[in-house]
Amino acid sequence: MAIKYGASAIGLVGKMPSGPGVIADRLIYEIVRIIPPSVATFLLTSETQADDILAHHHRTQTTTIQLVDRIQLDQYQRLRDELPGVKLVQVIHVIDHNSVKEAIEVSAFVDAILLDSGNPNLQVKQLGGTGRTHNWDLSRQIRESINIPLFLAGGINKDNVQEAVEQVKPFGIDLCSSVRTNRHLDETKLAAFFSAID
Repeated sequence: MAIKYGASAIGLVGKMPSGPGVIADRLIYEIVRIIPPSVATFLLTSETQADDILAHHHRTQTTTIQLVDRIQLDQYQRLRDELPGVKLVQVIHVIDHNSVKEAIEVSAFVDAILLDSGNPNLQVKQLGGTGRTHNWDLSRQIRESINIPLFLAGGINKDNVQEAVEQVKPFGIDLCSSVRTNRHLDETKLAAFFSAID
């Protein structure tokens, strides 16, 4: 359904401490097998150790790994060594000016940065799917400070997507909550969103 309306990548959500859209690794693998080669497949993983991330990817075989939590900088090289053909996208949860510093530091190790509105500092981590926007001024500052593509997520919907694009000028937009009803992808909302960005 998402591809029909124009999605260039599909996010497949592995085990998370919170948020919508979680599906079993076996189902992720089965979906990856039927996605056209022109569409990227993103494994959203909350694992933070290279061995666990590698094992998660081995079970799913996506083209891209989206790291939704912080990992130690030395873990990136291990992922690069073991998975040279797989893209790495690091999520930065935009909370304050420390998020800008974090994004700049991490940008040297990954293929893209994705800015979201979660909070990994809570007792139950929020690692995406909150439906909340964050400070787009900080997002723009991050985009202007890094030399790799930037995706923007966090509360983006048909009513604010034009403003988000104009203000931040991201490489791409990531959606979750705004195109769901009762935790399932909603075709009417999906169609309305893609109409809003045409």
